Amino acid sequence: MRASAGREKPADFPSLVPATSPRPAPVRVALLGCGHVGSAVADLLALRAPEIAIRTGMYFELVGVAVADLSRERPGATALDRALFTSDAKALVERDDVDVVVELIGGLDPARTLVEAALCKGKPVVTANKVLLAQAGAELSAIASAHGVDLLYEAAVGGAIPVVRPLRESLAGERVLRVTGILNGTTNYILTRMTDDAMDYADALAEAQHLGLAERDPSADVSGDDAAAKAAILAALAFGSDVLGTTVSREGITGIRALDVAHASRLGYVIKLLAVAELLDGGPDVSVRVHPAMVPAAHPLASVRGAFNAVFVEGEACGEIMLYGRGAGGAPTASAVLGDLIDAARNLRAGSHAPAPHRAKTTVRPPSELSAAFYISLDVLDRPGVLAAVAAAFGAHGVSIRAMEQEGVGREARLVFLTHSAREGDVRATLETLREIETVERVGTVLRVIGPGDGALGQAPTGTGA
Repeated sequence: MRASAGREKPADFPSLVPATSPRPAPVRVALLGCGHVGSAVADLLALRAPEIAIRTGMYFELVGVAVADLSRERPGATALDRALFTSDAKALVERDDVDVVVELIGGLDPARTLVEAALCKGKPVVTANKVLLAQAGAELSAIASAHGVDLLYEAAVGGAIPVVRPLRESLAGERVLRVTGILNGTTNYILTRMTDDAMDYADALAEAQHLGLAERDPSADVSGDDAAAKAAILAALAFGSDVLGTTVSREGITGIRALDVAHASRLGYVIKLLAVAELLDGGPDVSVRVHPAMVPAAHPLASVRGAFNAVFVEGEACGEIMLYGRGAGGAPTASAVLGDLIDAARNLRAGSHAPAPHRAKTTVRPPSELSAAFYISLDVLDRPGVLAAVAAAFGAHGVSIRAMEQEGVGREARLVFLTHSAREGDVRATLETLREIETVERVGTVLRVIGPGDGALGQAPTGTGA
């Protein structure tokens, strides 16, 4: 690979191996996209190519980089010769001197067309594109299998955390019951700051943006959209679910207030945004959802702080496994891409490919049919009979109250309820009734509550979950 001027050139490969060892034929890589992650991949390839060659017997050569705008300055891509850049991604994919394609453009189009073209020409593809996989993963996997090549995407879920490979291979003989993840570093950072430093949501978000941990438009993260795409990928790996990312039930964190975080802490919980893929009633029905929840402070997921991610797997035989690490950022994500690239090159040389997840038609139950305990906050007028009217609303829909707190707020009062496990549809009906009570000023935050006595993450997977 050609190195740019001003940067120390990596040691030449032949000087690092015995003189009698033949230099392996290079594995020629096309890189689609050279943003935050793409430039980090290019740098890692340039710096580690000799080391990788010694450890794996394969020498990677970057032969082209496709970008949308050739005139744009790319300060992150310090190891790249500008002659490698092209604006014609399709032509790069179809070049005869390209062995493996790394797709880091993101989104559905033109990424889907380019990935399909590469696979149809018998070229393995490595991608970190969660949106593409959540929407078209089944079709693309089928194309890859039909042409005997890899479609690898470890970097699409959890950044540097190895999640895809363990679910696809290490746990292939396991009956996975549930996979729960903290899969978005932006929201986890915001909730951590709200928990540790009593910051309100707006200030914590502004700080995350200042530090580069949140986009200028953070809506995909804080709404749960990003985590929903990853949840769909996990469901496919764990259960063979054919659920699409756009159909995953999701709730974001924009409605969580500092007082909710304080209440949760006082009750022994930490609020986290969870992505959950769960087998129901022994299968084949599943639940795939994203929502904030109150997690017991003693649970391993409660200790995942800052921009870190974690995936908690519950299996019938293996029990509980947690994978933890940096879930975002150029370098961590590039590390996962590089690992997939090495696997793809090995399989290409061997004439094999990694197993594609089996996909089967799946019934995804709506959240209204599931059960959980709930945290509900209400702002009410401080008048006689208010509490009786509120309690009657809960009773009318069969929702049992486990605990209640009241705080005076001038002429108003704030009521906080913890319920016993209840069907979510009944809880939602209760909320509608509460909104019709004249003395109820506002129905505030509603969160699912994971009970310390309910197993790892709620009750056993029989249609009741976090």
